[in-house]
Amino acid sequence: MEPQPSSTNESFLELVRRQARAHATAPFVLDARSPRVISYEQLLADVDEHRRELAEWGVGPGDRLGLIVADPLMFASWFCAGLAAEAWVVPLDPTEAGSIASRERARVLDVTLVVSDQPAPHDSPLRWVLPGSQSGVRSALAATHEKGAGSGGVLLSSSGTTGTPKVMALRVDQLLATASLIVGHHGFTESDRGFNPLPLWHVNAEVVGLLSTLVAGSSLVLDDRFHRTGFWKLIDDFSVTWINAVPAIIARLASLSEGESPSSRIRFVRSASAPLAPTLFERFETDVAIPVIQTYGMTEAASQICATPLNGQRKAGSVGVPVGVDVRVCAIDGSVGAIEIKGPTVISRYESPGYEGRFDEEGWLRTGDLGYFDDDHYLFIVGRDDDVINRGGEKIYPIEIERVLANVDGVASVAVVARPDDVFGQVPVAFVEVADTTSLDSPEQLAALAVRVRRHAREHLHSTRRPGVLAIVRELPTNATGKIQASRLRDGDVAVVYEERL
Repeated sequence: MEPQPSSTNESFLELVRRQARAHATAPFVLDARSPRVISYEQLLADVDEHRRELAEWGVGPGDRLGLIVADPLMFASWFCAGLAAEAWVVPLDPTEAGSIASRERARVLDVTLVVSDQPAPHDSPLRWVLPGSQSGVRSALAATHEKGAGSGGVLLSSSGTTGTPKVMALRVDQLLATASLIVGHHGFTESDRGFNPLPLWHVNAEVVGLLSTLVAGSSLVLDDRFHRTGFWKLIDDFSVTWINAVPAIIARLASLSEGESPSSRIRFVRSASAPLAPTLFERFETDVAIPVIQTYGMTEAASQICATPLNGQRKAGSVGVPVGVDVRVCAIDGSVGAIEIKGPTVISRYESPGYEGRFDEEGWLRTGDLGYFDDDHYLFIVGRDDDVINRGGEKIYPIEIERVLANVDGVASVAVVARPDDVFGQVPVAFVEVADTTSLDSPEQLAALAVRVRRHAREHLHSTRRPGVLAIVRELPTNATGKIQASRLRDGDVAVVYEERL
C-alpha cells in the first residue's frame, strides 16, 4: 500500500488516528537497545493519555511544552502528544538540563511546563514533571508568556552570531508538508524501516525520522546514539531498509571490519547536517556498496531543502536538487554566491530579535551558506559566508583545501579555519584528525604525516591556497549532529598534539 500524504487540512491528531486505523499493530518506533516497541494503536493510546495529562497540568493549545527526555521511545510518544494537543513543543538537549533549567535560559525558552525523564535541578524555576511519578508538577515559576498562534508545532533554538539565540517556530502544517516531501522524494512505503541514531531534540530526527515515518505508515528504530560496535548486525537484526546519518557516522562505517557484511535490504544511507567529502562519498559507495543520498537542510526549512534524486545521478560533492523549496544563488564571486531560500516550509521570521536582516523584501531567507548550481541544477556548497578566508584580498573557501587534504594517506578528517597574520591579514590553518589514533603517541609518525600533507598540498593547491600551519588533533570538535565547530578551532579550544608551519 502506498502511503497517503498528509492533507494540509488534516490535523496532527487526525493523522495519528488515521494511521492507527490503517496500521494498528504494526510498529511505529522500536528501541534499538531493548525489546520495547510502540505500535500505531499504542501510539494513539499514548497520545490520548498524554493529552489528558497535559490538560490536567494546564497545558493547552498555544502553550509551550518543554521536552527534556533522554529515552527515545518516551520522547517519541510525548513529542507526538504535544503536537496533537496543539502545543508548541520545545525539544531540549537532555545533557544540558542544568543550564536549560537556569533562570536565564528559562526566560529565553519561556516554556509553560517541562516534561522530563530526569529530576528537575534543585534551583529550577520551571514547572517540571516526571510522568508516572508521584511528585506531581513542580510549580516554581508562573507562566507569563503569550500563547502561540495557530495549531502548534515545534519551537527550536540555535546559537546566534549576535549572541542572541535564534528561536524558530515551525508550524505543524510546515512539519508535515516537509515530511510528505521527504516520503515522496525517498520513496518511503509502509514496508520501509529506518534507523535513527541522531539526537531527537534536533529537527532532522524529528522530521526526517519520526514524522516522515508517521506519514509513510512505516517504522523507525531509535538508538540513544551511534554505536560502531555491532552496527551492521544490529541493522540486519532489525531488517532496516534505510539509515539516517551524518558524515561523521558515514566515515566510521566506511571501513568494514572482518566478517562484516551490510544487508542487501538497505536501500540507501541518508547524509545530512554537513557536507560529505567527495572522497568519502566515493569510498563508501565503492567499499560498502550502499548508495548515499546527500541532502542539505536547515532548521529554518523544517529540515530538508535539497536532496539527491533517489533514482537519478548521485554527484560527489553535491547535495542534490531542491525538493519543494525555492532555492537561488546570488552570485558574488563568479558562479559562487549566497544561497537563499523561500517557500511554504520555510519560516518567514525569527521569534527572537536581531535577525530581521536575513530576510529581504520578497521574503527570501539568506541561509549564510555559499554555493553554486551546475548545469543540471545540482547544488554544490562551498562553505559559510563567515568562514571565508581573506588572504591578502584573495578569498579562499575552506572546503577547497579540506577536500584536497582529505585524500592524504592517514588523514581521517580535515577542518580549515582562518588565523590572523601580520602580512596577509589571514592565512588558512589546517586541523587534521588522524585515521590511526595509535600514531598520536609517535612523534615520528606525526612528522611523517606532516610531510605527506605538505607534499600533497604543493602538488594539488596553488601557493596562495596552501595552509600556512598544520595542526594535528586527537579529535575535531563536533556538535551533537556531527558538524565540526569551526569557532572552537578559531578560538584555540582544541587539544593539538602536533603543530608545524608549512
